[in-house]
Amino acid sequence: MSDTPSHTAAKRATSTPDSHDLRPSAAGTQFSVPATSLLRVEVDGVRVFYRAAGEVDAPVVLLLHGFPASSFMFRELIPRLANEYRVIAPDLPGFGFTEVPSERKYSYTFDGLAATIDAFARGLKLDRYAIYVFDYGAPTGFRLAAAHPERVTAIVSQNGNAYEEGLGDAWGPIRRYWASPTAENRDVLRKNILTFEGTRWQYTHGVAIPESVPPESYTLDTALLERPGNKEIQLDLFLDYASNVKLYPKFQEYFRKSKPPLLATWGKNDPFFVPAGAEAFRNDIPGAKVQFLDTGHFALETHVIEIAAAMKEFFEANGVARPRRESADPR
Repeated sequence: MSDTPSHTAAKRATSTPDSHDLRPSAAGTQFSVPATSLLRVEVDGVRVFYRAAGEVDAPVVLLLHGFPASSFMFRELIPRLANEYRVIAPDLPGFGFTEVPSERKYSYTFDGLAATIDAFARGLKLDRYAIYVFDYGAPTGFRLAAAHPERVTAIVSQNGNAYEEGLGDAWGPIRRYWASPTAENRDVLRKNILTFEGTRWQYTHGVAIPESVPPESYTLDTALLERPGNKEIQLDLFLDYASNVKLYPKFQEYFRKSKPPLLATWGKNDPFFVPAGAEAFRNDIPGAKVQFLDTGHFALETHVIEIAAAMKEFFEANGVARPRRESADPR
């Protein structure tokens, strides 16, 4: 299957119905809110669904989601960045609305996810981009960065781990599955994690006011987990997550050698990826900026304003910005 974008898919692109070009501010003035387009492209034998906004010549920010979410998690972040950046958020295979044909016989491993996102970036001709990595998006994005360091302008890691010390106690049942991948241990994860209650807990644990988390987030994730065959995909990825831990030294070597500008913005109450994982980036990138937020794993659900502001400041400070246009006034 070609990794060239599908033109017919592009023609069917639509904008989200709640996007507006102009909205009145409290002062009565107008400001622009770029529309977010919903698109599909065929790459690596996969029909990748993605959200995109911003001008095509703006610096690119590639947003990589985690488990059990999709690009939907970026719905509030994308319009906050799109005035200054070209923002692109794909759904990983096995998640969201990306479609993997059965005849593709897809290998649901993190190497497989990274290969598809690499093909996705090449298909969209993304030669240079900053990456925002969260949860599963981190080992996916770090594979791309380590393989193609020249492409990555900056990294924003929102609870995206690359260090043993960053793995919290909540990994206990999955670690047991790594050590003994029996049907019994697989079933424990199926019954305790791949459920509505398990997903809601991931969204609300560590949040000061759990009711403030929009219920559509974990409700959508749960509905997509319930698709035929999807839980087996997720259980396969749980098992393969051990491959990411083995690659931590390689990721850290990339950090030390390439020293990409890095912002770690972290929900400090995350039971999966604890604050030590954010601090550890400074061991390999002394200039890394670390920001802790009083929230849980899905920090965007409660702190999108703070995260967007930190990202803009970080990008500006590290030269990830559109060159300023010269004024037409000669004076």
